[in-house]
Parts: sequence; structure tokens; C-alpha cells
Amino acid sequence: MQKLTRDKLFTLEKYAEARKVFRDKVIKHKKNRHLPIGPNATLYFEDALTMQYQIQEMLRVERIFEAGGIQEELDAYNPLIPDGKNWKATFMIEFDDEAERRKQLTRMINIETAVWIKVDDMERVIPVADEDMDRTTEGKTSSVHFLRFELTDKMINALKQGASLSAGIDHDAYRHTVDPVPENICLSLIRDLD
Repeated sequence: MQKLTRDKLFTLEKYAEARKVFRDKVIKHKKNRHLPIGPNATLYFEDALTMQYQIQEMLRVERIFEAGGIQEELDAYNPLIPDGKNWKATFMIEFDDEAERRKQLTRMINIETAVWIKVDDMERVIPVADEDMDRTTEGKTSSVHFLRFELTDKMINALKQGASLSAGIDHDAYRHTVDPVPENICLSLIRDLD
């Protein structure tokens, strides 16, 4: 998948004009890219469009229009775009009640290493987590993690031939499975693969 460059972004002026239509397009696109795993955890699979939206919003809010500032945003968000052999996701632990969230985060230390995906009857893929920084301390985990699922050529070919995809979390404090991953999400993710 192509990384974003300055020439693929709207200028601030053009983005102000196109923002509503672009935002609606991204919201519709994201519906096929988020996968709840149980009631309190969700994988939000990223791609070039979701990252372009994130960058455009950052440029808009921060009023960044100089080349160096734009490049900093590209450098920050481009690593979250899959490269054709993997999926990259923002993993969020979500509890509406703040006190409950804090309590659960102390119980869910290292949950990011208990997330998995599986193609048909092949081996589970455990993601590489938080390459940018460690987000877990001795006392609690973060409510947001960044995951990279590396797929083998065999897995990619199987998915393109219609193999099933499942996902889950096997942590002592949180065990849930999605089997199969809904077709609309699976098809969207397959498009990320070269």
C-alpha cells in the first residue's frame, strides 16, 4: 500500500472546502474496518485513507501549512499504513465509566500480546505491539495500543481464495473470540494485501 506524500494531501484551503464530503467518505469507509472483540475491546484497522483523514485533521487543527510541519505529520502517521503483507490496527480498550476503566486496565496488563488473528486452521498471528513506545507500566496497561499483524504468503493467498478469518483475545482478564470476522470487514482487509 502506498505511503502518503505531501502531493496526496489537501491544502488547508482545499480541505476546508472538501472536509464534509471527505469526512463522510472516511466514516463510511471506517465502518468496514473496525472489529469489536467482546464488549470492551476494538481493533480499528488503519490504511492510507484513515491516515490521510488523521493527518488532514491534525493539519487543520494545528494550522500547519509549512513543508517541515507537514512532513512531521506524514512521518508520524505513515508507519500506521499497512505495507501489503500486514495489517496495522489501533487497539482500544473501551469502558464508558472512568473508574471502571482504570480498574480494568490494572487487570489487563499485557493484553496487547494476547490479541490474535487466525486464517482458517493456520497458526494464530500474535501482533507486534507498540513499536513506537511501551504503553504498559507495572501498574496498568494503556487503553490504546498500536498493533501490526504480519501475515505469511500462504495466509494471504488463502484469504484471497476465500479462507475464513477469526480474531480474539486470550487474556486472563478478558477472553473473547470473533469467529468468523464479518465478511464486510474481511473483504476490506483483504484489499490491504498485495
